[in-house]
Amino acid sequence: MKTIVVAYGGSEEASRRALERAAELAGALGSELVVASIAPLDQQVIPNPIIPTESVVLPLPAPPADLLDEADAELERARELLAGKGLAAEYVTGIGPPAEAILDIADDRQATLIVVGSHESSFLDRLLQRSVSEDVSRRAHCDVLIVH
Repeated sequence: MKTIVVAYGGSEEASRRALERAAELAGALGSELVVASIAPLDQQVIPNPIIPTESVVLPLPAPPADLLDEADAELERARELLAGKGLAAEYVTGIGPPAEAILDIADDRQATLIVVGSHESSFLDRLLQRSVSEDVSRRAHCDVLIVH
């Protein structure tokens, strides 16, 4: 395992558990650790005016400052949690739909493992298929560890 990317959103217990597990693995395996926090933005999809049966994905707008500040604050919490573990880590803020941003960071860093936390989904989340961990595991180009 050369590079491990862990998705961290400090407000959830699942993210903390994922960070701890990724740190354990990185320490034991001598892996590079990349901690990613995401400023979530949804892409806008509109009907194609020329070919109505197709859609056009508009580029993401610049994220509001508060989203970037929150992602930076999450990375600072991750730094604090990792402080006494003797691990060097890279801290990265991703922008966009969470699963897509995590996958982009993993692809950019040529990750061999992505670690994400999972929490109990509500009925509405399952109905709307809003599980970031499931989306990452379906679309990743490397192994994915989902920490419960």
